[in-house]
Amino acid sequence: MSSSSMKTRRHLVMGAAVAGAASALPLPALAQANKLPANDPLAPNPVEFNNTMTRFTGGAKPLGEGLVLDVPLLADNPSAVPVKVKVTLPITEKDWCEEIIVLAELNPSPLACRLFFSADTGTAEAAVRVRLSQSQNVHALARMKSGKILAAKQSVTVAVSGCGM
Repeated sequence: MSSSSMKTRRHLVMGAAVAGAASALPLPALAQANKLPANDPLAPNPVEFNNTMTRFTGGAKPLGEGLVLDVPLLADNPSAVPVKVKVTLPITEKDWCEEIIVLAELNPSPLACRLFFSADTGTAEAAVRVRLSQSQNVHALARMKSGKILAAKQSVTVAVSGCGM
């Protein structure tokens, strides 16, 4: 067998061994080895957060009063963080809360909750549990029939990562 065919065979065997070893690596390690950025599905999505805020407000400046957001300062179970939202403005036949959204600023999918109300509801309040991927700000926005947008936000510290669980 010639020396050049031995080198070719050796390169082929070594290449196959490297390919086999690389296929056993997890995707982030493979991306790092190839200097490619890994697409982290748990990474914050600030573009989606800003788009959701803009779609909801329609460009209107939210009012910092009239909406109460109650979230614990420390969430020991990030998979089920209790969130209470309440509109404190009077609910009348002419003006009521049509919709409330809860946003988790640093979650991969920021929209955590969307609630709809009617004039017959008589109140606009809810208690839900949301999943938080990390310590972050939780935002609540409410849209009144009159077009007013109400906003509240609160910082939450999570004990461990919740979205990856």
